[in-house]
Amino acid sequence: MSAKSFVQEFKEFALKGNVVDMAVGVIIGGAFGKIVTSLVNDIIMPLVGSLIGNVDFTTLSATLREPVLGADGEVVKEAVTLNYGNFIQTTVDFLIIAICIFLVIKLMMKASSLAKKQKEEEAAAAPAPEPSAEEKLLTEIRDLLKEQK
Repeated sequence: MSAKSFVQEFKEFALKGNVVDMAVGVIIGGAFGKIVTSLVNDIIMPLVGSLIGNVDFTTLSATLREPVLGADGEVVKEAVTLNYGNFIQTTVDFLIIAICIFLVIKLMMKASSLAKKQKEEEAAAAPAPEPSAEEKLLTEIRDLLKEQK
């Protein structure tokens, strides 16, 4: 495959509407994720933490191994901790994003369904078009043939 044909194929792929739409969706999704993360970190979790006794979820952890200190008091080996507070916060973050996406998709499906239903009702309410002279003539011929049988 030559470089020129590869570049041409890539241009065709990259400039298709679906790829551009997907790229826009990914960018908007990333921004939406940041908004939800801020909502969880800055509003929801502080409220939940204050309701259960001023707990900051980001600091919740269990120490698996204490730090090892040298003779001079410097840390030789860092402590090993299980940071479950961050996991709780990330899980709440995910759940809120999932619920928001579910609601947006459900709303879009409902709007699509209503638009389709409205189009069907408009099509059903529209009067049937007047038959052409040719169709009228063919109908008369058909009726005459039926009478002769």
